[in-house]
Amino acid sequence: MEREIHRIHPAPADPRPLAGTYLDAPLAPEDADDRLFVYANFVRSLDGRISVRGADGRERVPGDVANPRDWRLFQELAARADVLLSSGRYFRELAAGHAQDVLPVDSGEAFADCRAWRREHGLAPQPDVAVLSTSLDFTLPETLLEQGRRVMVLTTRDADEMRASRLAAAGAEVIRLDSGPHVSGGRAMDALAGRGYRRAYSVTGPWVLHALVADDRLDALFVTTVHRLIGGTDYAGILEGGRLEPAREWT
Repeated sequence: MEREIHRIHPAPADPRPLAGTYLDAPLAPEDADDRLFVYANFVRSLDGRISVRGADGRERVPGDVANPRDWRLFQELAARADVLLSSGRYFRELAAGHAQDVLPVDSGEAFADCRAWRREHGLAPQPDVAVLSTSLDFTLPETLLEQGRRVMVLTTRDADEMRASRLAAAGAEVIRLDSGPHVSGGRAMDALAGRGYRRAYSVTGPWVLHALVADDRLDALFVTTVHRLIGGTDYAGILEGGRLEPAREWT
């Protein structure tokens, strides 16, 4: 596996080790300690695919795109987070055996420096988890709560009461936000900020990203392009949802 990368901006374009790239990178302005900084990460193909739909109808990251180098970078970003943003869909995929993991900072020896970074910065061994969901149609893995992680489910006031009670009984904190068909990215982030979180890492798909961008609550976007063309008609890009009016500038 290639362990070296070449920086092209800013100059000079000196090579550096892959490991530590995101552990060393500033994730928020120096004056941002009093607010929530939200970031997301995707790996995509050259033609923009982040997932493909299999014969079973389920979407998953294609093997043509998934690679150990980007898994390393994913873990470094997770190591920096106070809380991970996920979705009900992710946990449905996990229960069906189609998701990568249960949202950990990897316990393998190769990621010992990620775990050490958290210890050195006074963070818990694992980030907490916030699930954005309107349907509440998912089950939380017992592993999350066994690890001592706080699990919050951010939903709407109209969400099903029985499903909310079931998740609360399982140990989740159910937070009802405003009414409507979707969870507001802005109000969800306000709820997390009000609970003391300062760095939130979105590890879920394009619909949550849309909720964040639509409310101007995304601070940084990390995108890796794997130089492979996949093709196909059933696929997802990094942003799914209604047209953004106006389009968001990203520099």
